[in-house]
Amino acid sequence: MIRTLIADDHNLVRESLVSVLRASGECAIVAEAADGVEALEQALRLKPDVVIVDISMPRLNGLEVVRRLVAELPHTHTLVLTMHEEDEYVLHAVRAGARGYLLKHAATAELIAAVKTLAAGGTFFGPQAAKALAAQVHHPERDIDDPYGTLSSREREVFHLIVDGLTTKEIARKLDISAKTAENHRSRILDKLGVRNSVELMRYAARKHLLD
Repeated sequence: MIRTLIADDHNLVRESLVSVLRASGECAIVAEAADGVEALEQALRLKPDVVIVDISMPRLNGLEVVRRLVAELPHTHTLVLTMHEEDEYVLHAVRAGARGYLLKHAATAELIAAVKTLAAGGTFFGPQAAKALAAQVHHPERDIDDPYGTLSSREREVFHLIVDGLTTKEIARKLDISAKTAENHRSRILDKLGVRNSVELMRYAARKHLLD
């Protein structure tokens, strides 16, 4: 049985995935997560074989979840399952370390095949993702910037908490850090992204499709 973790903030989608994968007889669902931070915490604790993750999630973007899992759990493979079919998302996911990329309207058989392939150490990209990767190979001069710029892992986490509307004190409590440290993170984020306040940061997140 393939030990699988499913991360998606939409309950109906997540429940449907759980049902489909359990019915396949191939997967044991070890955990579910409704946001990026929870997904990361559950994965680090349970060390599943495969993590299925959406891109747009609260608290921590799915691409950042992928990046951290690759760094901290090299034997856990991630499959991005999303509605985003634009080339930039595929390339960001691959650069983050995703081993597979499927759109949510993919057939059930394709999803199961992807999970089995990743569990066996392979890669699996749906038709749209494969097309995007082929285009990048033929046009390597295209540069796709990281939407987070040069933010550190902690700064990316604080970024999402600010976007979610938390105050500096609330961020400090949630992350178990001092208010001064939280404020320093906030200042560095604004400076690195070239924005002046939380309103402009929200606009930046919207432009870069980093909102859930």
